[in-house]
Amino acid sequence: MAEHISRKELKQDKIKETIEHGAEAVISHGQFASIVVAIALVLAIGYGGWHFYIDRQTAQAAIGLGEATKAYQGRIGTSPNPADSSVPTYPDEKARAQDAWSKFLKVANSYPSTNPGKLARYYAALCLEDLDRQNQALEELKKISSSSDKELASMAQYQMAIIDVRTGKNDDGIKLLRALADKPSALVPRPLVLLELAGALRASNPKEATSIYQQIKKEFPDTNISEQADRGLDSISPKS
Repeated sequence: MAEHISRKELKQDKIKETIEHGAEAVISHGQFASIVVAIALVLAIGYGGWHFYIDRQTAQAAIGLGEATKAYQGRIGTSPNPADSSVPTYPDEKARAQDAWSKFLKVANSYPSTNPGKLARYYAALCLEDLDRQNQALEELKKISSSSDKELASMAQYQMAIIDVRTGKNDDGIKLLRALADKPSALVPRPLVLLELAGALRASNPKEATSIYQQIKKEFPDTNISEQADRGLDSISPKS
């Protein structure tokens, strides 16, 4: 009988042990699940907080960009425009470009990771060009041209080409324009690039310039670009 009880007790101990281990497993699993939930919650809060931070930074950058753009488009004159007092007035173009540049640069430096901040840096480079600081403008545009943003990079390359042509570096400018014509973007469309390319070639290679102007008229008839191509053709000497 004692032996029977002993076996029964042993069996009960086994059951008890199994239950205890099972309980420990459930508790352990519950703790693990709680930890996972806690981590997920922290990540979610962090993700939401990060997006809130980025959204807030972008909104602030957009406001700054708007103010800088007002300066960039400011009125040249001796007195403010009574019809729109929000439009700033400047004594000359240099003063306007200087004020716009400082405003764009502030936005670019304060919010470099936002889209408005990146666009502000591009416009800051344009202001440097307006201030006859072409070398600095080219340096900034070159940095922007390597951006992962295809549209922004194309805009920078297009402006670099224009500066090159204006400063006597025709070969460099023409090379950039040919590349942009082969790979146009939404903000730097093919007809615009072709028109600029034809203008750059007009003096050195009037035959090719004529061909490009005619190509523009054929590919983009009944457009403002086509009318500009007509004027370009008229400006080329008949002897060419």
